[in-house]
Amino acid sequence: MTPEPQSERRSERARRAILDAVFELAVGKGYAKLTIEAIASRAGVGKPTIYRWWSCKGAVALDSLNERIGDGIAFPDTGDIAADLKTQLTAVTELLTGDVGRVFRGIIGEAQNDPELMETVRETVVDPRIRECRARLDSAVAAGQVRADLPTSVMVDLFYAPVYYRFLLGFDAAAVRRCPELVEEVLLGLRPRTPHM
Repeated sequence: MTPEPQSERRSERARRAILDAVFELAVGKGYAKLTIEAIASRAGVGKPTIYRWWSCKGAVALDSLNERIGDGIAFPDTGDIAADLKTQLTAVTELLTGDVGRVFRGIIGEAQNDPELMETVRETVVDPRIRECRARLDSAVAAGQVRADLPTSVMVDLFYAPVYYRFLLGFDAAAVRRCPELVEEVLLGLRPRTPHM
């Protein structure tokens, strides 16, 4: 096995230090006070090192965030759509009401004026989870657990809109964590309809 070149090891150490620094600073001082200068100082690197890999603080923070999320909110498939939605939404709301949520809210705020960052947020955070949820709902449709006459993309909106509404508008953590309790209520309207006799 060929040993990893020393320069690559140094680059990976620098990258790791930057990703750790941005998250620690965003949580400790608040995202609004986060600067490239502060990240560079905390990580022990020069600003050009950061700009070699990322275009702005939001891009660095998003990479750090994605590493921390990982598979932590993967969608389960036990065969019970209600239980699976509650499990997944509980995992999402736990993340959003912790340090990850504090950083994510800052990134979303910055992305309102940065179309490139917003596109990256959608591509790396939002779209993969939408695809997972739609795949799970497609299975539920095939199993006759939910209606087949409504696009699963609409169903995804029905389950996740309350989460992001409460999260982004600053509702308290308890209100965000109660969102999984809405699953049964939403499913009442999504269960297959019984033909009238």
